Amino acid sequence: MADIGARLVDIVGAEHVLAGEQVSEDYAHDEALTGEPVLPAFVVRPASAQEVAAVLAAANETGVPVTARGSGSGLAGAAVPRPDGILVSFERMNKVLEIDTENHVAVVQAGVTLAELEERTAEAGLVYPVYPGELSSSLGGNVATNAGGMRAVRYGVTRHNVLGLEAVLPTGEVIRTGGRYVKASTGYDLTQLIIGSEGTLALVTEAVLKLQPRQPHQATVLAPFADLAAVARAAPRVVGSGIGPLILEFIDAFTMGAITYTADLQLGIPDQVRDSSQAYLVVMLENRTTERLDGDVEAVSQLLSDLGAADVYVLPGPSARRLIEAREKAFFTAKAAGADDIIDTVLPRAALPEFFAAVLSIAQSNQTLIVGCGHAGDGNVHLAVFQKDPEVRYAVLHALLAAGVALGGAISGEHGVGREKKRHFLELEDPVKVALMSRIKRAFDPNGILNPGVLFD
Repeated sequence: MADIGARLVDIVGAEHVLAGEQVSEDYAHDEALTGEPVLPAFVVRPASAQEVAAVLAAANETGVPVTARGSGSGLAGAAVPRPDGILVSFERMNKVLEIDTENHVAVVQAGVTLAELEERTAEAGLVYPVYPGELSSSLGGNVATNAGGMRAVRYGVTRHNVLGLEAVLPTGEVIRTGGRYVKASTGYDLTQLIIGSEGTLALVTEAVLKLQPRQPHQATVLAPFADLAAVARAAPRVVGSGIGPLILEFIDAFTMGAITYTADLQLGIPDQVRDSSQAYLVVMLENRTTERLDGDVEAVSQLLSDLGAADVYVLPGPSARRLIEAREKAFFTAKAAGADDIIDTVLPRAALPEFFAAVLSIAQSNQTLIVGCGHAGDGNVHLAVFQKDPEVRYAVLHALLAAGVALGGAISGEHGVGREKKRHFLELEDPVKVALMSRIKRAFDPNGILNPGVLFD
């Protein structure tokens, strides 16, 4: 390890190699509620793809494991390093290299945060539409986990908005995939293969992102319903109406009470309506003119009333912004309330009523509190599980994820598998697919140095 330490110093400079007591606790974990923090042997802070390449080449020659880290906002343990390994932190590679207004793309380094990109794109009247709810998250981390968020119902997730990548292979070779074009049929799509691979195939150093025109006018409609099943039945109808919501979220009554209390937010819902409502649908609309926006608001309000909403409220701008901000912080609200684990299973949105029935049955049979919210428009369900007994909690999580898979869904919609959901993934996924993924992993990373223990044992 002393030899590899000396090589790292030669590559990035002594001030950018941390070891021993220099390594702070922040580098030992991400935001996953489970799993133990692990301090790496070294933290390396490269400034270029060439330095990343040299680090990986040295690690590959010596068999030292490597973990990539952006902002550390992941929720599945994929950024937790190995005690005998190198943590590559992209905090110095944090530049927006270009906003290309002709091709509507941004070129960014992996360490750029969504907040920094939002500021730069706003100046050009454009927007990067992927919005996973944590503006401090890095673009490299978003690419690694295929981050989604509330706007996915309209704009898709990360893989729909990344046109190309610069990435470093474990052997130290630098590759470029894709480019400033929106379609190609030239060999295997390596861009899409690397997106969502959780740092197990290559380390992304740069991304070409698709931008959209920024719409100047927004409105938010809040509709309380009698139960989650009614909300779940309403969501496909809203999507199918042609109105094109920017955001279509469900929030159960427990979570709504928690997030509004934490935010000290009053939404003006009468006590009688609030007490009889078990779930809410939040619909945010956007348009380029107020006239068109008003027409969409009227249409969606009438539709929600027809679908059984107890009432429909068009929220004032400040209240709407605060509600969306509170919804974005739902994970931290659950964490503060003592949640023991979370899941983000995804399934066809038409299957949501059946899934919610399964959630209720699992919660009752295991004496476990399960609450949450999610992206009703794309079937992504975020649930917080309150169960202190680890064996019971594992059984509950497994039952929830198995129910989602049985309905045509997947274990994770946007957080990833990481270390914390790996056991569920290996037990529930098709073994033929897992074996194929393992062969792909070996093709990229024959010595197995990139994020060992993530996705696979």
